[in-house]
Amino acid sequence: MIPPGVSPPRLHDLRHSCAVGTLARWYRDGGDPQARLHILSTFLGHVDINSTAIYLTTTPELLDLANRRFEAFAAATLREGLA
Repeated sequence: MIPPGVSPPRLHDLRHSCAVGTLARWYRDGGDPQARLHILSTFLGHVDINSTAIYLTTTPELLDLANRRFEAFAAATLREGLA
């Protein structure tokens, strides 16, 4: 039952959850999300990645995953610079 004043889920909401969840999964799996965006775009039926961007919003999980990725990159870069 949907509480009063709360909208039921829309198709857009489900597409958003799919897009953000897919992006988060790619980060967790260690893949390159940027290189895979065309796959997500095609799956959602978009002609180009720009149309997919409206479904990709920043979430706390995505921020944390991207931050961890950057920290690993920065640490490796600093180690190389000190060598």
